[in-house]
Amino acid sequence: MPDSMIYLSIAVAALIVVLHLWAIISVFRSNRSVGSKTLWALLIWIFPLVGLIAWVVAGPRGHNGHAQHGK
Repeated sequence: MPDSMIYLSIAVAALIVVLHLWAIISVFRSNRSVGSKTLWALLIWIFPLVGLIAWVVAGPRGHNGHAQHGK
């Protein structure tokens, strides 16, 4: 495998780890109930790609759990 492919693989893996950490942290910073936070965190942990995409699409926006319009 060429060096450029190795570097690309490392960069993609690092990006995935950072996105997962962001998703888990944002779940626990949301205003959801404890049970909901637990389910979201488990979904993201057990099904990494699907859980991450689901959180981005269906999870709360912003820190307060509501969409921030006009900001």
